[in-house]
Amino acid sequence: MFHWLSLHFHTLIFLHFLLLLILQKTQMASLPHVVEDLGGVIQIFSDGSIRRHKLNDFIIMSVVKADNSVTWKDYCYNKLHDLYLRIYKPIPTTTTKLPVIYYLHGGGFCVGAFERAKYHNFCLRVSEALHVIVVAPNLRLAPEHRLPAAMDDALVALKWLQELATRTNPNGGQTFDDMWVGDHDVVDGFDFDRFCIFGDSSGGNIAHHLAVRLGPGSLELTPVKVRGYVMLTPFFGGMERTKSEEGLPEKALNVDVLDTFWRMALPVGKTLDHPFANPFGPESPSLELVKLDPILLVVGGDEIMKDRVKLYAEELKKLQKTIHYVEIEGKQHGFLTNEPYSDVSDSVFNLIKDFVFKHFG
Repeated sequence: MFHWLSLHFHTLIFLHFLLLLILQKTQMASLPHVVEDLGGVIQIFSDGSIRRHKLNDFIIMSVVKADNSVTWKDYCYNKLHDLYLRIYKPIPTTTTKLPVIYYLHGGGFCVGAFERAKYHNFCLRVSEALHVIVVAPNLRLAPEHRLPAAMDDALVALKWLQELATRTNPNGGQTFDDMWVGDHDVVDGFDFDRFCIFGDSSGGNIAHHLAVRLGPGSLELTPVKVRGYVMLTPFFGGMERTKSEEGLPEKALNVDVLDTFWRMALPVGKTLDHPFANPFGPESPSLELVKLDPILLVVGGDEIMKDRVKLYAEELKKLQKTIHYVEIEGKQHGFLTNEPYSDVSDSVFNLIKDFVFKHFG
């Protein structure tokens, strides 16, 4: 009898601890846990919440280059979303109107801003090297704001520039009279008839979609006239891997990171063949009848996205579009923005300058 009671007691103790363990695991399972992780920089949790590290420019942490040849100032172009752009202008000032480069930064749609050192340095270099005004908008970032948010913002900023050109302001943002108070020659210095859109990585993707939307001469932006597009390794994707994507990773980039960017940026549940990612995928509309302004494509020879960019160029050529493809031997992703003052970058800027001013007329 005593033996039976002792055995029964120990069984109850065991069942008690087993029940506590089950309850503990159930509670732990119900707590939010990470379902997407971009190297600790951005994390998405099972309950939909998002944690973003403050130092989100994780790929390259560079120092802002002191440069006295270019001045800049920030303006709000969208009060609703509190979005700003930065305007860079070469100095000394001149009475001659200057061409405008509209720069869309990279970052996989998830990170990046004109305040970040590498993008700021790059814009300084573009303005100085090409002797142009550079306009660099900040865009809403994924995953808090998935595509097409950034694409919509890029168009809104262009519309804001159109409003500057026409001295109207129907959509909010700072007005012409707010621009460089006492120094209106800065705005008057814009040559809106010589305008080029310059997209870097994910910014290059947005540049493609703007090219398709706006068509030749960008009539809906009149008097702003886009003459051409420069795309630095536009960030495209696809369900079928290319040879370079299946090859060796880069020092700071691999296919897993690219896939994470896409999962965070695309509408929930969409694949890499979505038109936002794959302009020539099975879900994308045909571009055969779409007229485009000239495009210059620049890609590093050692980039994992090289073959996808090359495929994009080949498909556009088949459709009789004006496309110039340039491959820079031995270079990896971001080589131009990361090192805008290198000897290689000097040669690339000469290529860009020749292309831009050829089509500026």
